[in-house]
Amino acid sequence: MNYAQLLFPDFSLILCGYLVCRYTALNRTVWEQVESLVYFFLFPVLLFHSIVRSPLDLNAASHLIMAGLALGVGSIGLSYALPWLPLIGRHMDTRLHAASAQVGFRFNSFVALALADRIAGPQGLLLIAVLIGVCVPLFNIGAIWPMARHGQRGFVRELSRNPLVIATASGLLANVVGLQIPSWTEPTLQRIGAASLALGLMAAGAGMQFATLAQAKTLGLALLAIRHLLTPLMAWGLANWFALDATQTSVLLAFSALPTASSCYVLATRMGYNGAFVAGLVTLSTLLGMFSLPFALGVLR
Repeated sequence: MNYAQLLFPDFSLILCGYLVCRYTALNRTVWEQVESLVYFFLFPVLLFHSIVRSPLDLNAASHLIMAGLALGVGSIGLSYALPWLPLIGRHMDTRLHAASAQVGFRFNSFVALALADRIAGPQGLLLIAVLIGVCVPLFNIGAIWPMARHGQRGFVRELSRNPLVIATASGLLANVVGLQIPSWTEPTLQRIGAASLALGLMAAGAGMQFATLAQAKTLGLALLAIRHLLTPLMAWGLANWFALDATQTSVLLAFSALPTASSCYVLATRMGYNGAFVAGLVTLSTLLGMFSLPFALGVLR
């Protein structure tokens, strides 16, 4: 399978979002509202629908869940260990590291859902939804904890109000108890899902920024190496360790090589840190995803 061609439609939408935001009247003011629509309504509906419509065998998915959690803990550990590493650690500003460490382990849910649908169809959407459900709380804690003393909200409150966590948890509950979605709602839900993927990818492109990347080159390169090289290698090892099947392995490898979350810079800014530097890393991570995803799915897979 040619993964570069497979990924082209998704990254072309990201490019479209960047160009539309940069060169038309549909600027960041417009796209901030689009991001809110996708994050608080369209994506939660897609997640809930993806989980409920397909039977979920928790026993069969248990190894994937454990591999995802192990991958998350490993990437968080690597990201926060950077200031203590010999040679490069002394060159890192601790406050800048606290704000940008999240780049090394968080992931772009927009790209995750679009990609899972393309590589594995409904089963891929179901599995990526499960990974999102178990990893979003872990990653949010990892991102918020080092900055929490400068914020006004605790991470427990942040997690309890996260729409992706709520949608995933409610979808899993509905799946377990056997609730079914009425057939007459399927066309509407499918259209919402298609809209969420397209708008989400374009919103990711609209949020890209190229300034401020030179402020802390060592820190930035180290975090991006964790996100786009070391994490896929860890996923490859965990897939073999847990003996995941072909579909689960593809989903885990894709999950490991995703660009970082576009909301990283929002969180850093809201908590009083250097959001501009984090935004630059998010932009570069989005571009690097065009190489790390084919590497994970083509070379490692």
